[in-house]
Amino acid sequence: MDGARLSPTGAGICVDAGLQLSFDHPVEIGPRGRLQVHRGDGAVVETIDLADPEVGKRPIGGARSDYGELHLWNYHPVLVEDQNVTIVLHRSLDPDQDYDVTMDADFVRGHSGITQEDGWHFSTRSLPPAGATRIVVDAAGGGDFCTVQGAVDFVPEQNEQEVLIAIAAGTYTEIIYVPQTKPQLTFRGEDRRRTVISYANNDVLNGDAAMREEPIEIACCPKRVIERSDRFNCWRAVFGIDADDVRVENLTIRNSTPAGGGQAEALRGNGERIIARRISLHSHQDTLRLQGRCYVADSYIEGDVDFVWGTGGLFVERTELKALGPGYYTQIRNVDGGPGAVFADVQLTRGPGVPDGASYLSRVELSRFGWSQVVFIDTAMDAHIAATGWVTTDAGDQWDTSRLRLQEHGSTDLDGRPLDLSERSSVASPLTAEEAARFRNPASLLGGWDPR
Repeated sequence: MDGARLSPTGAGICVDAGLQLSFDHPVEIGPRGRLQVHRGDGAVVETIDLADPEVGKRPIGGARSDYGELHLWNYHPVLVEDQNVTIVLHRSLDPDQDYDVTMDADFVRGHSGITQEDGWHFSTRSLPPAGATRIVVDAAGGGDFCTVQGAVDFVPEQNEQEVLIAIAAGTYTEIIYVPQTKPQLTFRGEDRRRTVISYANNDVLNGDAAMREEPIEIACCPKRVIERSDRFNCWRAVFGIDADDVRVENLTIRNSTPAGGGQAEALRGNGERIIARRISLHSHQDTLRLQGRCYVADSYIEGDVDFVWGTGGLFVERTELKALGPGYYTQIRNVDGGPGAVFADVQLTRGPGVPDGASYLSRVELSRFGWSQVVFIDTAMDAHIAATGWVTTDAGDQWDTSRLRLQEHGSTDLDGRPLDLSERSSVASPLTAEEAARFRNPASLLGGWDPR
């Protein structure tokens, strides 16, 4: 077998485990060839065919389009990292079954292949009991599932009870989607720094650029808040939530799309009463998108362009937001008098090389989102924030700026010294201390819901 180490083998394997070959030297995937998984009765239950143009499509989380059709995501069925090759199957295997794996020669370049006689064999474990309220995910195989999505998929449709998905420390290279039919989930990492969910999902792989070529019946976004837009941009996040009453806690989500790689959310939430606490979010453009009624606290968010955005109903406190390059911290897109975004007791910092005056608190497209609301209260910010503070991207006499709600109170530098706001854009306005005190209560923004 040309010295490849094979995993998994033996008994008690997760039904959602990936397949891995490890070599003692860097390798590449060939242009063709098949890897197949055979059930104990001989039936082929999975085929990864490198020559099949549809091999990189699969359903995730039972996601359905606005038309009710099953959505197919683009994904990477084979991941190569130096000497390691990981094969991600299209679906989970059955529990309590025996399996063998075969692989054609040159599926991995220079490898002679794997036959059933070579003995890549394993058996899957049983599933947790139906109705379990605590599900353990462990990439190393020590839990109920090896992937976060495997745990989500196990939760029954129309879930009616609180379910904790406890995620062990490790790196989970996957796209996660929580459908509308699975509310009341809590995702809690074992360790904020060492529990990492990562993927290079983006606009080119699963956003507007990709979905315009797909049939609209399977590509159009569900639960669109703005009916005339957001048609295909809901699929490009690492972690996407369309359910209500979901919490994400104590972990890191990293969209590994490089700078300049397009819009690429780390976390996207489109639901009622979504809470994120003690999380770290990494990307460049559009890092965090939340809309509905959402709360973020004690967290870290980095990016460069519009890296907190959405249609509003968002309260953020005690969080560091770091600019990785010149750009805009927020783009909140209210279409009426509804709630926008409030930031209280946050820090606006910058990465190395971001010059003074190169970043803005927010930008607003007046022609479509002239009601937008963004409020900063007692915010400490570095000198990279431009003196004007705010940008309207299509300003002109034909657009009414009087409806904008861009407001600020108590802004300081990082050392706590009050900032001179005299050069702020005329489209913004200061808050009084009394108004700021009212905004400090999340319930005043979020329709009476207090997530604290």
